[in-house]
Amino acid sequence: MQVRKAIGAVLATAVLTVLNLPSGLAEEEAPSEPLTADEIVLKNGSRVLGVVTSVRDGVVTLNTDFAGTVTIDQDQVASITTAEPVTLLMADNAVISEGPLQIEEGTLHTTAAYDAYSLEELAVVNPEPWELGKGYRWTGLVNFALVMERGNTDTDELDYKLESQWLSLRDRYTFFWRGENDEANGEKNADNWRTQLKWDYFLKDPNYWGLQALAEQDEFQDLDLRFVVGPYYGRQLYAAPEFSFAAEVGVAYVEEDFIVAEDQEYGALNWDFDASSNYLGGDSNLYFKQIGIWNLEDTSDVIVNSTFGLAFPLLWNFEAAAEVLLEYDSGAVENVDELDETYRLRLGYAW
Repeated sequence: MQVRKAIGAVLATAVLTVLNLPSGLAEEEAPSEPLTADEIVLKNGSRVLGVVTSVRDGVVTLNTDFAGTVTIDQDQVASITTAEPVTLLMADNAVISEGPLQIEEGTLHTTAAYDAYSLEELAVVNPEPWELGKGYRWTGLVNFALVMERGNTDTDELDYKLESQWLSLRDRYTFFWRGENDEANGEKNADNWRTQLKWDYFLKDPNYWGLQALAEQDEFQDLDLRFVVGPYYGRQLYAAPEFSFAAEVGVAYVEEDFIVAEDQEYGALNWDFDASSNYLGGDSNLYFKQIGIWNLEDTSDVIVNSTFGLAFPLLWNFEAAAEVLLEYDSGAVENVDELDETYRLRLGYAW
């Protein structure tokens, strides 16, 4: 009996040694590490636990176990405490990444440095790499509007548009391409496209300057090719989700090749207005864009293309939009209307 007890003790000691477990835990499961979570206390007293992923534009975003990704308006928050270190981008572009975040009663504390800041001094919590000067943020939108009718009138319509932008702290590249191909009873009644490439270099905020190249073709406007190139000066007049507005004014060289009319080239003044707003809520976006070209050699010749639209999100980054496109050319050739109106519903994918 004593021999068997001795053998059992030796085996138990060997097993504990291999598993590297203290003998007191041999007969019970080792306790797991306590889970840590960030805590948000709302002004109504509610507590929300999760992982804070960002704070920007007055909105706190966190991942939760019970509801996935949750967004909370910052003005509803009484305090925020994170369990892990975060990176803070301040309004003066200073970067703080020393420890966890603590916000309480309108004051921001970094627990590692024991410094206190006003919330107005905070721009972003956990900024993206491009916001720290590392590379570019790539965004874009591609959409189509397709109509097919069969019956008394056979109609085929295809509208397409691609927008893409690469943004860094130093500069920005923008690419735009849209087109339209329509037929009715086998007869083509629309065939046009426009593409634009822009490069912006940021000066002292909110000013910038840039270069653009634009080309367009419209068979039913007698336009074989219009080419525009030149520099411009821009200013971001407003930059808030409620209302964003940028204006650009520049000079350009314009060359126009027509199918029937006489070709021409001239110097021009050009402008570009871009506005948007989330005023309607629900992640919808009201937008307005206008491009203008004013012939400085024939001041009665003005081209103004304006787009008004309302876009709203669907599922999985898809969005739908209603647009009105007004294209005005005071120098339109004979038998071509000066104003061309297009109304469209489109479906697109944004990233």
